[in-house]
Amino acid sequence: MERRAAAERAKRHADTLRRLERSSGKLASKAIARMDETLSWYRRMPPEHRSWIGLVAQAGIAAFIEWFRTPDAPQAISTDVFGTAPRELTRAVTLRQTVEMIRTTIEVVEETIDEVAAPGDEDGLREAVLVYAREIAFATAQVYAQAAEARGAWDARLEALVVNSLLSGDVDEGVLSRAAALGWGAPEQVVVVMGSSPDGDSELVVEAIRRAARHARLHVLTGVLGARLVVVVGINPTAAKNAPATRTKAPRPADPVSAAKALIGQFATGPVVVGPPVSDLLSATSSAQAAAAGLRAVAAWPDAPRPVLADDLLPERALSGDAVARRQLVEEIYIPLDEAGSALLETLSVFLEQASSLEGAARMLFVHPNTVRYRLRRVTDVTGYSPSDVRSAFTLRIALALGRLRTD
Repeated sequence: MERRAAAERAKRHADTLRRLERSSGKLASKAIARMDETLSWYRRMPPEHRSWIGLVAQAGIAAFIEWFRTPDAPQAISTDVFGTAPRELTRAVTLRQTVEMIRTTIEVVEETIDEVAAPGDEDGLREAVLVYAREIAFATAQVYAQAAEARGAWDARLEALVVNSLLSGDVDEGVLSRAAALGWGAPEQVVVVMGSSPDGDSELVVEAIRRAARHARLHVLTGVLGARLVVVVGINPTAAKNAPATRTKAPRPADPVSAAKALIGQFATGPVVVGPPVSDLLSATSSAQAAAAGLRAVAAWPDAPRPVLADDLLPERALSGDAVARRQLVEEIYIPLDEAGSALLETLSVFLEQASSLEGAARMLFVHPNTVRYRLRRVTDVTGYSPSDVRSAFTLRIALALGRLRTD
């Protein structure tokens, strides 16, 4: 008796399978028509994408028929169904849209069960459709998870390539294209922030920087290069003035130091150096190189603030052999003082040699202390550095020495 019942079930199953195979084309066409009728996003898609979706629907129905043939056999549903479409389709069709597409196809199959199933096998086919719908749902989630993981890994490699290009000076329009693909906008200023990378997974470090940047409303490109953490930061000072803090976001940073402070918690202990601001990403190489030079030289200034501007480390950078810093000190301090008249250079030199004593400098120059005071104010006006400030005096002293060593 049981053997006869099993034979009857097998016969009905085989009959239903044949009916499904004959109806597969009709079911796929009906599913596509239903999508066009009910899914507005499908109607708006370009013909190329719609044709790929049609192939996915056909593959889904074909995969169901094969699965129905041997439901207990392990099968790679995601490969059978989604392998027909190019990887780019996961970018054009969202996960929600894919779920709607699958639901529509399943509904079409369910509606035709009474027509397709062999007499007496309707419940068996209906149950098979429900089980397959669950399997295809898991397969869909897996496909999108893998696509997201692959995109994340690709984006991380592309981002590291952009950052490395900026550090090495190998910058061209291709760097802009790659940065644009990563979502880089058009900030008013670009600075490079550099420090030590914390221990642990570099991907977690990069993700922490991104979260901090989103909170501070900053553009960032990040890379962990050896022991260094490098962050290219885009700043919009104009927008910062017009965008007060909200309950969920901090004030938008308006200057390089503020931007660095918004991200500094993600760096390891130790100095963090901020390169000078530049106008665009193509010019960020100079900021990156200044930050790198500052990071090498900052050990010579134990009391340096954190973060510290690379330009505030000009004397240390010059002493460490940074040709850019030496040239900058000469061009921004020595030459302007020289062009302003020999009295300023002489007065500054004597003042520094006399341990910053107005009276001592006045005696050596045979002038009134007020004259020395006036000339020192002129030095500040010309250079931006005050000779009476200890740190500024050190910078001025290095600039004078470098200026006297000029051979040009």
